[in-house]
Amino acid sequence: MNDIGVIAQNKSYTAHNGNDNKHLKSIPKVIYLLAVTTLLAACNVDARLAKADELYKQGVYHKVEKQYLQTVGMIPKNRKALKSQVYYKIAECNRLLFNMKKADNYYGRAYKNGCKDSIIFLNWAKTQMAMGNYAGAAKNFERFLQKNPNHREALDGLMSAERAKDLLRQPSRYKIGIAGIFNNKKSSDFSPSFVGSAGESLVFTSNRDVSKKQKKSDITGKLNFDMYIAKKNKADRWEKPSYFKELNVSEDDGVCSFTADGRTIFFTRSMAEGEHRGGTSIMTSTRSGGEWTEPRIVTTFKDSTIMVGHPAISPDGQSLYFVSDYRGQSFGGKDIFVCQKIGGSWSVPENLGDRINTTGNEMFPYVATDGTLYFASDGHQGFGGLDIYSARKDSIGRWVVRNMLAPMNSPNDDFGITFKGDEANGFFSSNRGNTKNVDNIYWFSLPEITFVIEGTITDENGVPLDATVKIVGNDGSIIKQRAKKNGSYRVKLKENVNYVMMASNRGYLNSSKGVTTVNEKESRVFKRNFKLPSIAKPVKMENIFYEFGKWNITKESEAELNNLVKLLEDNPNITIELSAHTDSVGTDASNIELSQKRANSAVEYLIGAGIAKDRLTAKGYGENKPVIVDSFLAQKYTFLKEGDELTPQFIAKLSKENQAICNQINRRTEFRVLRTTYNMY
Repeated sequence: MNDIGVIAQNKSYTAHNGNDNKHLKSIPKVIYLLAVTTLLAACNVDARLAKADELYKQGVYHKVEKQYLQTVGMIPKNRKALKSQVYYKIAECNRLLFNMKKADNYYGRAYKNGCKDSIIFLNWAKTQMAMGNYAGAAKNFERFLQKNPNHREALDGLMSAERAKDLLRQPSRYKIGIAGIFNNKKSSDFSPSFVGSAGESLVFTSNRDVSKKQKKSDITGKLNFDMYIAKKNKADRWEKPSYFKELNVSEDDGVCSFTADGRTIFFTRSMAEGEHRGGTSIMTSTRSGGEWTEPRIVTTFKDSTIMVGHPAISPDGQSLYFVSDYRGQSFGGKDIFVCQKIGGSWSVPENLGDRINTTGNEMFPYVATDGTLYFASDGHQGFGGLDIYSARKDSIGRWVVRNMLAPMNSPNDDFGITFKGDEANGFFSSNRGNTKNVDNIYWFSLPEITFVIEGTITDENGVPLDATVKIVGNDGSIIKQRAKKNGSYRVKLKENVNYVMMASNRGYLNSSKGVTTVNEKESRVFKRNFKLPSIAKPVKMENIFYEFGKWNITKESEAELNNLVKLLEDNPNITIELSAHTDSVGTDASNIELSQKRANSAVEYLIGAGIAKDRLTAKGYGENKPVIVDSFLAQKYTFLKEGDELTPQFIAKLSKENQAICNQINRRTEFRVLRTTYNMY
C-alpha cells in the first residue's frame, strides 16, 4: 500500500477512536468505503499509466517521465510487478535523455522490485559504462549474458568494461580542448560541420535561446534545436556564432553536412506539425547567388513514415550516409545506411552491415576526404556512452572499425566529429566534464610526428670537422648535408624508413651508423655522433685491455675491436698496421715479444670477425715508439706540453704520480693506414 493510503487510514482510525460503540457499528461501512476507494485508486492508476504508456511509445520522454513519477507512488504494494515496470520506464526515459545518475537509481529500484525482463541488465550496464562505473557495468553485462549468451553488444560491452580503465591509460596522440567560442553555458552545442573543405565557416546545432520565444520539446523538455554558423575573420580567428536564419524554421533543425564545395547542405529536420509530427527527415538546400534555396525533403526509403536523420555526404557527393531505426532493416537500435546518387535521385538505401552496425546505436556519420568513415556508437567496444570510431575497408571490402581512444573518447558521450579538409584537426562534441548534462564542442588536433637525426662530426680528439653526412633511406631517399663549423648537423627524417648514414671528410676514414623510424609512434630526436680517424697519423684505440704480463684479449676489449671491424667495413679499400706498445718497465727484448704477441692477438680477432688477412699487419714495438704529446694530451694533462716525447729519460724527471700517467699513455694499441687503394686496381 502506498504512503497516501496509509495516511488516509490513520486519519479514519483517529476520528472514531473516541467512541468505541459507534466505531463498532460503522465497521461494515468503513470496509465498504475502503474497498471502493481502493478500486477507484487502482482504476485511476491504470488509466494514468495507459496514457503515459502512449506517450512513452511516441518517445515523449521528458513529459512522460514526469507522469510516471507522479503515478508510481500511487501503485499499491501488492502490485509490485507493475511498480517495477514503471521504475524501469522512468530509468529508460532518463537514460535516453542522458540523465545517467537518475537512470542508474531507477534501474536499481526496478531490480529491487523484481523486474523480470533481462533487458534491464543490458541498459543498466550501458548507463553505468557512461558513468565510468566499469565494475558495476561488468556485473550487469554478466547478468544479461546468463540468459543471452551470444548477444554481441553485451559481449562487447563486457570486454569494454574489463578493458576500459587500461585503455584510458593508453591515449592516442590527439590533443583536445573545449572550443569556447562555439559554446553557450546553458545550452547544448554539438555536431559541428565545416562548410566545404576550406574550413572558413562552421555550422553546428544548438538549443540556445536567441529569440526568447522558442518552444520546448516534449521529448527532452529543452528548447528546440536550430543551426548556427560561425565564420573566420581576416585574422583567421573565429567570430561569435550567429543564427542560421536562412534555413531554420519552427521545427528542430540540425546535424548537417556540406558538399566539398560548400554549396549544398543536407540536414535533419524534426517535424513539429502535420501527419508526420515527431518524425525526422533529411532536408537539402543549395546556395545560389548567395541565397539558399527552399529546403526540400531527400527521398531515401519509399515509405515516408520511416524516420531518417544525421546525413553525411561523401567528399565526391556521390554517397549519402544517414541514420535510421527502420525495423525491417536495422540490427536493433539506430543503424547507418548509405544511398548512391543515380542521376537526380538516390538509390535504395543499403545497411552498412554488422561490422559497422550493432544492436546498439550507430549515429552521427562523417566521411573524411580520404574516404574514412567516422561515426559514434554505444554498441561497439568502448569507454561508455557514445564513442567515436573510424572505419575503412580492407583489401577485400570489409569494414575495419577502430575506437579513436582517449582523449577523443571518454566514459561520457563523444560524437559528431568533423575534419578541416584533409588536415588532422577539427571539432567534435562531448557532454563530458559538466553536471548540467549539456553537450559542448571541442577542438582536436593530431600533432605531426617529426623525426630528426642530429649530432657532431669530429676527429678522434673531438676537434670539429667540416665533414659531409650522407643519409640513404630504404624508400630510395638520399639526403646529403655538410656539417657546420662546429661540426654539428641536423636532418629531418621520414616515418617508417630504415636509414644508413655515412660521415666522410677528406684525409679521414669514413664512418657509418644506422637509424630507423619504423614503428616509432611519437616524435623523436635521434643522436648520432661521428669520430673520424685520420688517415695521416696513428689512431689510438681506447679500451683495449690485456691480462697483466699477457697477450690474451679480454672481454672488455671486444667492443673497441668490433668498432675497428666496422671501420674496416666502412672503408673497404684500406689496409692497416695494428701495433701494440709497452712502457719502459722490463727489458727491451721482453717488451718487444709481449707487444708483438698482443698485436697478433688483436689481428687474429679481426680475422675471426671476417676481415681479410692481407689487409692487416701486426707489429709489436715494445717501448721503442714513445708517445709524442699532441694538443689533446697537453690540454688533458697540464704537466705536459705539446711536442714532449715520453721517453724513459723524460719520464724519470717527473713525480711518481705523473710517471705512472705517462707509462699508462705509452701502453697502447694503435692502428695506422698503410694503403687506401686495396682491391681498387
